[in-house]
Amino acid sequence: MEEHYKLFRLKELADNDQEFIAALAAAFLEEVPEDAERLKKAVAEKNYHDTYQAAHKMKPTIDLFELGVLDDLIEVQDWGKFEKKDQDVSSQLEVVVTAIDKATAEIKSDFNL
Repeated sequence: MEEHYKLFRLKELADNDQEFIAALAAAFLEEVPEDAERLKKAVAEKNYHDTYQAAHKMKPTIDLFELGVLDDLIEVQDWGKFEKKDQDVSSQLEVVVTAIDKATAEIKSDFNL
């Protein structure tokens, strides 16, 4: 448990309310993998606007669950926001997506979802 994500901030926010924590874990599973797919597609298509929007939407959740890839996600977000056509963010994107995949699998297992 909590190898690819951390619940410290979430427990603090939820005042250790296990039901609330489980609800947020379920929300993570509903939204973040879908947002990651949107992000991958946007980067592949060099759709800067969608890249920025998807990454921006994911930041609070990635930060709350402490996946450890916030800086990489911000680099991808800024690539979209500032249309950095001369920059390649595929390695940062891969780091983010891999972390999300690992956290998703672990959260499913840990919360029996």
